[in-house]
Amino acid sequence: MRLGITDAVKHLLIINVLMFIGTLAIGGGELFYQLFSLYFPKNEMFQPWQVLTHMFMHGSIGHIFFNMFALWMFGTTVEQVFGFKKFLTFYLLSGLGAAIIQIAFLYFQFNSGFTTLIEAGFSDVDIMNLLNEGKYNEAWRSILGTDFNTFLGAFFSQMVGASGAIMGVLVAFGMLFPESKLMLIFLPIPIKAKYFIPGIIALDLISALTGTSFFSPSNTAFIAHVGGALTGFLLMWFWKKNETDKYRWN
Repeated sequence: MRLGITDAVKHLLIINVLMFIGTLAIGGGELFYQLFSLYFPKNEMFQPWQVLTHMFMHGSIGHIFFNMFALWMFGTTVEQVFGFKKFLTFYLLSGLGAAIIQIAFLYFQFNSGFTTLIEAGFSDVDIMNLLNEGKYNEAWRSILGTDFNTFLGAFFSQMVGASGAIMGVLVAFGMLFPESKLMLIFLPIPIKAKYFIPGIIALDLISALTGTSFFSPSNTAFIAHVGGALTGFLLMWFWKKNETDKYRWN
């Protein structure tokens, strides 16, 4: 395997950095978010292309640095096994899978509150009109109780970042090189990939279900991480089962 940055990883790094620079330089930092971050589909700000473009957007220097570092660290090795076309396909499908599963989770959170409000006598049209104006009825708070913030949070959510796609790449790395030893920055103990990566996914799942963040910011889309990992696993399982060359596309 050759050293350095492989072609697909290099192009992905460039696109992500250019999108980050564009976000900072154009439209006062808001235009790119409005156009390219992934909104909840019932929000009028949602556009179909956001399902793809959100994975090239990032919210801060730290966000893009850690994602791109992981892309370089694990993606280069995985691309050497897959080849350019297959790696890029895998990366994008993992990101799309992450987005779809995150949206499904948001629909569950939103529809629970939405149904409760309709049963309480509110018109579905009035609810949607208020939300799309960026407002809400104060009476919703007492009706929804602890679900109020979850309901609003789902509707007004904006998802950005390559984390879902990178979680798929991380799973691929773990399945290809299970005996490789990895370390977290704050836990400098080498752990084999076959234990390390499932552990990371388990922590993301626990964070999504409990709201407790172990090593990521509290606004992280943890279900998207799990969705990207699941999509990556299913792709790896399918390719391993159905291809004579197992992984690589020429």
